[in-house]
Amino acid sequence: MLTKVGYSIDADSFNSGKESALKAMEGYKTPKLGLVYCSCVYEEEELLKGVRSICGTLPIIGCTSAGAIIVPDGVLNNESGFSGMMLFDGEDLKVAVAGMERGSDPRETGRKIAIEAIKNAGTKARPSYFYMVASPKEEEYYLEGIQDVIGRVPVFGGSCADNELNGEGRILCNGDVIKDGCAVAFFYTNKDIKTEYTGAYRETDDRGIVTKVNGDRNLVEIDGINALDKYAEWLGTEPNLLRGNNLLKESVVSPVGVKDPAGKITLVRHPMFGNDDNTINMSNKMVEGTCLVRLESSKEELIDSVKDVSLKLKNRLISHPAGYVFMYCGGRKLTIGNDIDKVYENIKSVAGITPFILIFTFNEYGSSNNSANYCGGLMLSFTAFGE
Repeated sequence: MLTKVGYSIDADSFNSGKESALKAMEGYKTPKLGLVYCSCVYEEEELLKGVRSICGTLPIIGCTSAGAIIVPDGVLNNESGFSGMMLFDGEDLKVAVAGMERGSDPRETGRKIAIEAIKNAGTKARPSYFYMVASPKEEEYYLEGIQDVIGRVPVFGGSCADNELNGEGRILCNGDVIKDGCAVAFFYTNKDIKTEYTGAYRETDDRGIVTKVNGDRNLVEIDGINALDKYAEWLGTEPNLLRGNNLLKESVVSPVGVKDPAGKITLVRHPMFGNDDNTINMSNKMVEGTCLVRLESSKEELIDSVKDVSLKLKNRLISHPAGYVFMYCGGRKLTIGNDIDKVYENIKSVAGITPFILIFTFNEYGSSNNSANYCGGLMLSFTAFGE
């Protein structure tokens, strides 16, 4: 497998897409896939037109990233816009892309997307790996629908994101911009692909049972106590100090986690918003009867974990790495702030001259230690592709 990265900080949407594609396509005639990521300040339709002016009918998939992307030359966080494109090629590589708006039932839409991707691949065979990008609210259902069609094929990916948590995140799929939906890229290859999927947090002794949930993501009670009251007790603070978006920031270094049944992975659940009724809006689906464990980290550990996880990923590859795709939660980026360059330095120290692209998502997808595929928040979904 072969990869290459191009990028641009041109303020014009079309020109940025064109420049990123020109750099990525240099030396390639008929590549197999382009992963495209950009700032939400761009006009996404124009950006895709710029990419397509160079790449033609090349399958394209990607999304907007929260405030920045990271490429081999550094952090791109220009307020006037940025874009990056990672190109995939290889004689034994086939990639098929498909995406749709939500429709009336996200699980059924997931099925339709998977069927469309298989059709575009021109084969009835299951892919060996797949990438998923979705709007950050119903990812679990899209994933279920996709797996209804292809079974448990390993996934990597993350949600689209924006700069202000205001719903401006967009999905890019071929020439289309999807406001609320999902898209996939099915990889057909015998080359090695590995994903490290983790929150890299420390577990504490604070634990409680989810006793009431409203809908999927509104956590009402833990151990029969108002969720915000219980969480504030764990932190040693007052609930009124965690209301609104205050909770979003405070909880990055101390979210909660749910273990999968086999104990192979702890899925991070990010407490996002503290409501006036002392319920909590969560990053992912919550289920009554499950056990929550409070997790901990520090700003320094959030930064250092990037190197540790990247090195572990690299060492799992059978062959030399051809490229890396890093999904890094935008909430972690919020806490790291101006030290985001240290994340780049840690990534670069492991990747070396190997092409990579890192984007900032609101939720991340993957599996670990042969676990099932899952969706989580405040997590790392780091994927390596072998030569």
